[in-house]
Amino acid sequence: MAIGGALFCLVVSMVMDGGNPAVLFKPSPMLLVFGGTFFAGTAGYMKSDVKSIRPILKKATRANPSDVQLAIEEMVRLASLAKGSGILALDKESENIEDPFLRRGVQLAVDGNNSEDIRQILESDITAVQDRHRMGAKVFSDMGGFAPTLGILGTVIGLINVLAHLNSPGSLGPAIGSAFTATLWGVLTANLVWLPISNQLKRASELELRVKMMELEGLLAIQAGATSRVVRMRMESFLPASSRGEQAEEKKVAA
Repeated sequence: MAIGGALFCLVVSMVMDGGNPAVLFKPSPMLLVFGGTFFAGTAGYMKSDVKSIRPILKKATRANPSDVQLAIEEMVRLASLAKGSGILALDKESENIEDPFLRRGVQLAVDGNNSEDIRQILESDITAVQDRHRMGAKVFSDMGGFAPTLGILGTVIGLINVLAHLNSPGSLGPAIGSAFTATLWGVLTANLVWLPISNQLKRASELELRVKMMELEGLLAIQAGATSRVVRMRMESFLPASSRGEQAEEKKVAA
């Protein structure tokens, strides 16, 4: 939505200056910038890396801070169940857990693995997710670097064509304008599309990894026999004070 807003501001500013946004939509510079940027940006990666970008991007666009609170409530629920019925009661409950990471952790705890083994296995999973997300963000960051260069390349190609038709002065103006359209698309897509997507992926990755670390600490607390209150406090220690449930409840009572 933010990227769309930036593009909207660009179009409106052109109209306010008396320009026509339709002049930007020229097939040749768009093909060079978009197509060239994609292939140049993905050239340094494996085919499997490129295929994994789509699910990463899809998940990033759906990232929601409320996922943190949902994770806390889920762990508190599991802690209450384990405290009341024993940790083996989580065996059947794990079948209803949608998050593969949390389900794997619960199964490890139910199987009687010690805390160090659980931490090592789940931290390895977190590292793998982090590497995958870093790769996805880097692909779009690379595209943000290639796009302006390809835009300049398109402009050079256009100017070469202009120089080849100097005997037709009447057509030089539109031809030069068309040549610089490629540079515009290169700079525009780099700063309004590729780099913002890369930053969004980085931020979404930070949020997801924080949730996983919170789940890991909560799970280890459950294995140690902690109460649901302790599990909540242990998980909320990852959050700013203003985002913690206890503080919100205190404010509500004070009011």
